[in-house]
Amino acid sequence: MISLKSFKVQNMVSSTGGKISNQSIIETEGGYYFQSYESIIAYKPKAELCKVVLDAKYWDYRRTTGKYRNIFLGEDKETTERKLKGGRYILGDLNK
Repeated sequence: MISLKSFKVQNMVSSTGGKISNQSIIETEGGYYFQSYESIIAYKPKAELCKVVLDAKYWDYRRTTGKYRNIFLGEDKETTERKLKGGRYILGDLNK
């Protein structure tokens, strides 16, 4: 059983300080997940040697999700695509 103390969920925040509904960051012991609506989009580990994982189906699914994915990763889509091609990021199934 997962302890509720082992993770924390927060809405993303707009540039004006307002909470953005349906766009969440989930912090766990190992790293951070970005969730858009009901789908996990990306996982960013706390350990620098581990790779970022993008959900193969949803990482580039909708424009709004992409906007907040870019904010979560701190980069634009082109940089994300280069990191995928270069093996710094990997695709996986984050919605099993």
